[in-house]
Amino acid sequence: MERAIFAGGCFWCMVKPFDSLPGIESVISGYTGGTKENPTYLEVKSGTTGHTEAVEIIFDPALISYRELVEIYWQQTDPTDAFGQFEDRGSSYRPVIYYFDDTQQKVAEASRADLQNSGHFERPIVTQIEPASTFYPAEEEHQDYYQRNPENYQKNAKRRKKFIAEFW
Repeated sequence: MERAIFAGGCFWCMVKPFDSLPGIESVISGYTGGTKENPTYLEVKSGTTGHTEAVEIIFDPALISYRELVEIYWQQTDPTDAFGQFEDRGSSYRPVIYYFDDTQQKVAEASRADLQNSGHFERPIVTQIEPASTFYPAEEEHQDYYQRNPENYQKNAKRRKKFIAEFW
């Protein structure tokens, strides 16, 4: 099994696109990229810890490749918005692909370059690609949120869904 970590706005909305794919062992909502150990949701949301809300994906590379996961990631985000995603604004919601090794870094960078050169977006692709650091799972109430709170999930995902339908 391998790991991937993606940040693309609210982690509630980043779980569902990966959750039921063949080869996905788990998708965990959490926090990464900051300085405080074991941050809470409210601390991360305040923007004072340096963390982003992210998902950690454990996957079987024999069934789904890291490259495929990156392509799915792009289609869940607005890669031209560095200041958050959709309804969620601020540094804790910025889009980031975190990599664990040189191979993941090269795949992510090549994919970002391909997207930039595709002409699909008029504005520059600003999604960051950064080394992975400690991933802290979010509190239990944030895990599998889309399944346990479908009405609130739908409300929070409205602008994201509209963007995805228009651009992807």
